[in-house]
Amino acid sequence: MKYGICPISIVPLRLEARDQSEMISQVLYGEVFKIIEYRKKWSKIRLHNDQYEGWLDNKQLLEISSEEYHELADGLDIAFAKEPLSIVTHKDSTLSTLVLGSQVSSASFLGDKFQSDTVREQAQASNKEQIIDHALLMLNAPYLWGGRSCLGIDCSGFTQLMYRLNGYRLSRDASQQATHGQVLSFIEESDPGDLAFFDNTEGAITHVGIIMKDNHIIHAHGKVRIDRLDQSGIFNLDSGSHTHKLRMIKKIL
Repeated sequence: MKYGICPISIVPLRLEARDQSEMISQVLYGEVFKIIEYRKKWSKIRLHNDQYEGWLDNKQLLEISSEEYHELADGLDIAFAKEPLSIVTHKDSTLSTLVLGSQVSSASFLGDKFQSDTVREQAQASNKEQIIDHALLMLNAPYLWGGRSCLGIDCSGFTQLMYRLNGYRLSRDASQQATHGQVLSFIEESDPGDLAFFDNTEGAITHVGIIMKDNHIIHAHGKVRIDRLDQSGIFNLDSGSHTHKLRMIKKIL
């Protein structure tokens, strides 16, 4: 088994081993993974964070040992960048821009220096108020299928990132995230930070957002935005109509 780490800001994770393939997610700086299939130009990886699989360009990964992988993946001091954008200085004195949620506890291993504020993984697990605080930092981030940053993010990438910053590892896709937590019967039973899931006409869960106080929801739809939430679903404040049909509400923390 081979192992790797992402040494640059953001790397696309593709469905197939070619540049033209769909981007299904992204790998952020400092995240580690197993290399489960190796080819001359591409590697199929499995991310440690959520076990999500896809293909990375070999030019955009750095191989590490098994010992290094487990130290970086399971260490007691995992830290993430807490600002939408921040800077890391590489060992050759060049700079890179990092996005919110980059695993900056890996910086010293890569020979880099990161001096901005961080958020620690271990101490945040019960602080649901901070989920909303972090989510508000992402307002107006453009929607991007497979995206995981303020430069472009999808609905489940948004909820996954917000929960990870607060000590809980959600699965990557909305349908997978819907398997976490406890089902609530009514919106009134929910707290800010709980998740609402929405389905399509075939009954498949295709959207997720984070519940706020006073029957509002923050979610990625065109951009990260705040709309109203009722028993029917999401009421878009710009269009004046419902855009998503509510399937369930879940308490994760």
